Amino acid sequence: MSIRVTNRADVIPLRPLPTAASPAIPATPELPGLPREPLWRDLVGEVLRRERQAQGRTLKEVSEAARISMAYLSEVERGRKEASSEVLAAAAQALGLSLADVLALAGERLVSLAAVRARSRAGAGSLGAAGGHRSVRTAGPARRGGPAGPMGGVLLAA
Repeated sequence: MSIRVTNRADVIPLRPLPTAASPAIPATPELPGLPREPLWRDLVGEVLRRERQAQGRTLKEVSEAARISMAYLSEVERGRKEASSEVLAAAAQALGLSLADVLALAGERLVSLAAVRARSRAGAGSLGAAGGHRSVRTAGPARRGGPAGPMGGVLLAA
């Protein structure tokens, strides 16, 4: 066997390519009707792009104001790159936002997608239990005395 053959590695994608029906969040393989849990970089990129477009600004304008390469900012917006907090802060500032604003908007989107997943999972009947999925509400230890909070024991803060 040659060294070329032994050095070849099979590349396994971390997640499937987006489908036309749901470009940002493909369906889960376990439950084909449910959307896959979104990645944080997808949500943040979506917020940056939506805010930039709402202001009627081009990618070039924002990238120059943020002092980020246009190609890199484009990849961040498309969820292809996991941007550092410095890059996110610069992009946010170029859009007239704070880093907290961008993260809060991404967090709101995450919560709304989680609600859609929960409704879809409830509609899927017993498939969630058969697939080994646990509810977020029951995943943590039980709390004594008082309500569990708006997310059933999971508190999100921006």
